[in-house]
Amino acid sequence: MAKADYQEIISEYKEQVRVLKEQNNELTDACKVKDAALKRALQKLEYTTQDLDKLQEKTDETDGKL
Repeated sequence: MAKADYQEIISEYKEQVRVLKEQNNELTDACKVKDAALKRALQKLEYTTQDLDKLQEKTDETDGKL
């Protein structure tokens, strides 16, 4: 193989590495967005559960007075 052939192969590998790094960054960003959305959903679920518990306590108190 000629030196030019090796240079072409090296250039192709460099391009592939660049593309893979870009894809990795995109996947990392998508994962961060997903994690943030899951965290918000979990927090909302916790608040809803707390509200339901409070409402259940009030209902039990009201039933006890009747």
